[in-house]
Amino acid sequence: MDQRYAEGHTVARRLFEEIRERGYCGQEQIVRKYVHRLRETFPSQPPPRRKPSVRDVTSWITRHPDRLDEDQARRLKDVLARCPDLDRTAEHTRAFAELMNNRHGHRLKDWIAQVQGDSIPALQTFATGLEQDLDAVVAGLSLRYSSGAVEGHNNKIKMLKRQMFGRANFDLLRKRVLHAT
Repeated sequence: MDQRYAEGHTVARRLFEEIRERGYCGQEQIVRKYVHRLRETFPSQPPPRRKPSVRDVTSWITRHPDRLDEDQARRLKDVLARCPDLDRTAEHTRAFAELMNNRHGHRLKDWIAQVQGDSIPALQTFATGLEQDLDAVVAGLSLRYSSGAVEGHNNKIKMLKRQMFGRANFDLLRKRVLHAT
């Protein structure tokens, strides 16, 4: 038990289940008391750190580097150092975010060329999709005008329509749509 505790397995219930499988006939309460004494003896032992999830890494990559705390920045740097493909993907993602945030749509062709020259299939597919309607994408990345508000209202109306389907007539749907706007 001391060895398992030193390895970071500090939950008394799990330790009890492990030693019970090996033939321990005692009660769980005895194991709990022993683990409690171990915790008092070694109070400064930090809990084992969990590995970053895919969601964590994605969040760190897509967030502006200035908004990462020191720990997140260090952990992201460690992950990117272990995976060169992910490092290149992160560089392209940040470059695209800069294009979007600073409205540099005129640089999109250069970004697409860099992505196509790299061997990252998911980004190449994304870049190919952008090329299919390049003029509209460049305009969306360059101009300050946006149809986002209109799209948001359309989305809300479609959601209300789906909620009301088969429940009531058009008059109630009309009232809900007018009330929502």
